[in-house]
Amino acid sequence: MSAWLREHSLLSPGAGDDERRTDIFALLRGEGGHHTAHVTHPGGSWLTSAGPHPRSMLALWESRPTAPAVLPCGSVFDVVNVPAVFGRRMLDALWEEGPGSGPVATHRGRMLLFTAPGTAQRLPSLLDWEEWGEAVPPLFCHGIGDAVTVPPLTQGHTTSGPRWLVAPDTRHPWLPGPEVMLWACVRAARAAASPSVRVSIFPPADQDAKVYDVSRRR
Repeated sequence: MSAWLREHSLLSPGAGDDERRTDIFALLRGEGGHHTAHVTHPGGSWLTSAGPHPRSMLALWESRPTAPAVLPCGSVFDVVNVPAVFGRRMLDALWEEGPGSGPVATHRGRMLLFTAPGTAQRLPSLLDWEEWGEAVPPLFCHGIGDAVTVPPLTQGHTTSGPRWLVAPDTRHPWLPGPEVMLWACVRAARAAASPSVRVSIFPPADQDAKVYDVSRRR
């Protein structure tokens, strides 16, 4: 059995509320990272359920847990692909004022937010009607007919390539829909337009170090 299967989730029974709500920044700054940035076995099962042959895909991935994978969108999840800095502001809004987020990854200077199926189709239309829509940078919404590269089950020793910021940790993760994503986009756009906004969300040693307390995910 691969080592990643033996990782325990932050949501494991018996974990106290204080422990589960520990500052996620601190968790990933520690040596070796933390399992909130690694996919659990239920999370891996959820990801591979997006493909036509989930069991064989999961078996192949278990044999190469440090390799990224390409998965189709539209049935199990959609993905909203945003510039990294804007995505950080969206996540700050989602976790500080909203319901939290679904899984989130970073890849090639952009952030991939996993959302409910149908979000890719509806979000652009909602933004067209929104007063702040023009302040939102170009988004790539991946839905039916699209595929995305997802980070490996475990990061291994390399720091390049796609990485999990909020890794899947359950077989049935909560995923934000188009209305929640619209709200987060508007909050992020307003924050960017504020003259007093300060971008202090990047840790000095590793800009991908910030993840969020998954115990708050609804």
